[in-house]
Amino acid sequence: MSRISWEEFFMEMARLAACRSTCLRRRVGAVLVKDNRAIASGYNGPPSEAAHCADLGGCLREKLGVAPGERQELCRALHAEQNAILQLAITGLSGIGATLYVTHHPCFTCAKMIVQLGVRRIVYAEGYPDEFAAKFLKEAGVEVCRYVSS
Repeated sequence: MSRISWEEFFMEMARLAACRSTCLRRRVGAVLVKDNRAIASGYNGPPSEAAHCADLGGCLREKLGVAPGERQELCRALHAEQNAILQLAITGLSGIGATLYVTHHPCFTCAKMIVQLGVRRIVYAEGYPDEFAAKFLKEAGVEVCRYVSS
């Protein structure tokens, strides 16, 4: 009997997490993994109990014509990576040495948090327009791999 690889399994988990997103621009999911066990997951969306953009008449960044990757301070949502890191903090687990599976390459803000958490490897499926993030992760010694489905 054939079965999927661990990489495929965790990337599918990240894609499934993205299905929970309410973002009107991009749905992103992330899963933190240690020793082939998911220790936290997240998706992009506003903090708990905060209104979603769809409930407020749309995305402010979209209304203002802001390009992807710019003016993130105008976004109500936490990124998927941020939500996974916060979930890990709530449970009290360590992310040192973990692998992050994420549907999109992390932005620079998330890259800084990922490095500080101690993640050693990132596997992403889709690119993201942030050249600084890739450079920063490389400088920090984080292995970054693009996921290619089999």
